[in-house]
Amino acid sequence: MPDRIPVVDPEKCTGCATCEALCPDVFTVEEDGKSHVKDPAACEQCDCQAAIDSCPQGAISWSE
Repeated sequence: MPDRIPVVDPEKCTGCATCEALCPDVFTVEEDGKSHVKDPAACEQCDCQAAIDSCPQGAISWSE
C-alpha cells in the first residue's frame, strides 16, 4: 500500500470523470454518479496528483 492514498469527498464530487480519464486504474465513476477510488496502489502507475489538481470541484485529496 502506498504511503498516501487519494480520497474522494462525495459531497463535492459531481461525477465529471476527469479523474477517471487521467487515472482509470485508480478512479471510477460508479452507479451513484460519484467518483470512487478502486485501486489506490495504482497511483504508482499514473499521476494521481494531476487528477487531484484537475478536479474542478476540489473533491480529491491525499490521505496519509
